[in-house]
Amino acid sequence: MNVRRTGTAAALIGVGVVAGLILSWQVEFGGTRAGQSQAFADNASSPALPAIESPFVSVAERVVPGVVAIATRGSSEDVSAEDMRRFHPWGDLFDDLFPNDPRGEAPRTPNRRPSGAGSGFLLDHDGYILTNNHVVSKADQVTVTLGDGVELDAEVIGLDPATDVALIKVDPKDHDGPLPALDIGDSDTIRVGDWAIAVGNPFGQLAGSLTVGVISATGRQDLNIMGGTPAYQNFIQTDASINFGNSGGPLVNARGEVIGMNTAINAAGQGIGFAIPINMAARIADQLKTEGRVVRGYLGILPQALTPELAESLDLADTDGILIGQVIEDTPAARAGLERGDVIVKMNGKKLSSDVNAFRLAVADQPVGDEMRLEVIREGKSKRIDVKLEERPENVVAGFRPGGDESAELWAGLGVDDADSRRAQRLIDDPQAEGVVVVVVEPDSPADDAGIRVGDVVKEIGNVEISSMRDYKRAVDKYSEKKAVAVLLKRGEQTLYVGLKP
Repeated sequence: MNVRRTGTAAALIGVGVVAGLILSWQVEFGGTRAGQSQAFADNASSPALPAIESPFVSVAERVVPGVVAIATRGSSEDVSAEDMRRFHPWGDLFDDLFPNDPRGEAPRTPNRRPSGAGSGFLLDHDGYILTNNHVVSKADQVTVTLGDGVELDAEVIGLDPATDVALIKVDPKDHDGPLPALDIGDSDTIRVGDWAIAVGNPFGQLAGSLTVGVISATGRQDLNIMGGTPAYQNFIQTDASINFGNSGGPLVNARGEVIGMNTAINAAGQGIGFAIPINMAARIADQLKTEGRVVRGYLGILPQALTPELAESLDLADTDGILIGQVIEDTPAARAGLERGDVIVKMNGKKLSSDVNAFRLAVADQPVGDEMRLEVIREGKSKRIDVKLEERPENVVAGFRPGGDESAELWAGLGVDDADSRRAQRLIDDPQAEGVVVVVVEPDSPADDAGIRVGDVVKEIGNVEISSMRDYKRAVDKYSEKKAVAVLLKRGEQTLYVGLKP
């Protein structure tokens, strides 16, 4: 009896505990669900959180209206098939992207009036537009479409093939309201890694396209540009996507200021585009605006960079400075007394690096008729020479770029023969040549490392003039134990120094 009551009481207690746990679970979790439902309801009725806006939206709003699409029409006279492809450099790709476009369907024949497309941007409210020379150079009719869709006829103000810069103009009176000019930045202050935003009209169809990347490099040189390779190059490299038709459009920074003009792409790779620095392009535009052409200073030398070997052979402390490989007759340099072998270390009081391209650009920017103060090192002594610059003749090649390697020996890997020998004449075909001619350059030899080529004529080794094999052997005996020696070569119509480490 007592046992039965005890069992019953225990069972009741167990039931009560279970019931309590169930009730507790319902209260706790039911309350949580209720709280969550209320929270969702509160959120639904509260104001929406602000969206995070891309920083490039404001750049697009400021820049795109000032970017124009340029369409050109050329003369039917003297137009070759190659010119036709130049005006449509994207060829079959254009046809694939826009099969219904009449330009894509029209046959490309030499007697059809060629059309082209590119980009540009407004420099001011007076209607001056900056673009590439290769966009408008072959056009006799230029039409500009503004960001608001208005089409205007444009006049070509001036062209500069040497930098691939062109200036065109529209009449602001033909537009309802002020023209949306862009803000010009300072390309001298850009750094690798800075934001770079390219704007233009790819393929002549995709107006106002904006792409974003960074500055990949500065000071790029020796590029071959479709439509004409400019002689003066100092390109900005960017991975912001640039496509055919973007030529002439602006490259801007994160503030929407123009830092360059899109000019070229590397068709063989992605993320490699090039732009002319705006400081350079703006200077050219100013001259085109006032003069209709660009006037450049001319010195009359063939400059070379100082290599460590050349610096050592000339007993120079470092490689700063520009070595004169040749002084051209009847030029400002010759009249001022500059000599082959001089090393220019300062220009107008400013110390020079070994950057030949920067030196050429600096000379070209000097006003014609002004005197340029040069400090040169000649035979170990400093000397000041003032040169009155003249205008660069149009037929003068802007730069001297010795192609390939620069080297010299079977002394140091270099073998030579008299210039009038049969073996030498097979290489140079010049019966009047004097001296010795390079007939052998061993691979991976000091001569090969220096860059001497078969067919070069050796004119000097150190301070020994070479007019025969006897002179050559005397020079070898004199300099065979020297760590480095300067060798003067004649290559075609040009002369250049190389530094040889025997």
